[in-house]
Amino acid sequence: MKKEDKSAIIVELQDQLGQYQHFYITNIEGLNAEKTSALRRACFKSDIKLLVAKNTLLKKALEAKGIDASLFDSLKGNTALMLCNTGNAPAKVIKEFTKDEKDKELAKPQLKAAYVEETVYVGDQNLEFLSTIKSKNELIAELIALLQSPAKNVVSALQSGGSTIHGVLKTLGERAE
Repeated sequence: MKKEDKSAIIVELQDQLGQYQHFYITNIEGLNAEKTSALRRACFKSDIKLLVAKNTLLKKALEAKGIDASLFDSLKGNTALMLCNTGNAPAKVIKEFTKDEKDKELAKPQLKAAYVEETVYVGDQNLEFLSTIKSKNELIAELIALLQSPAKNVVSALQSGGSTIHGVLKTLGERAE
């Protein structure tokens, strides 16, 4: 491959990494064409972009973006990149895709490393945690719901109390006649 081609690929990888907030580095070695197509479809449904890149070019793109160097040890063997804007989506896809495998050590795709919410996770043992992690937007939504809850309870109590008092007064007013 010519140096110009490599430079173009590095720039393209940097652009792809810049478009997405989170990425997972996975091993998809050994997947046949049918399973690879199924994985690509699952990624497409979850708004995940699946790319395969040479490790050296990916390393240079990550270095240029200023990504933590602890990811570089994961760039060995067959590497696929899963890019997304929802931090837990690739972990859920991987977990769902490998749930029927008997030997979890050999199941593919296999998580090598992940960059989620500006934190680096290295190793397949983090898959369970990453699948349950909540995104920033989910946490904000939960916080807003918690803050609104007491106000809703007060308004509800006032409304129900007002109708009860109104009902009692109406009954007493009808009784007096």
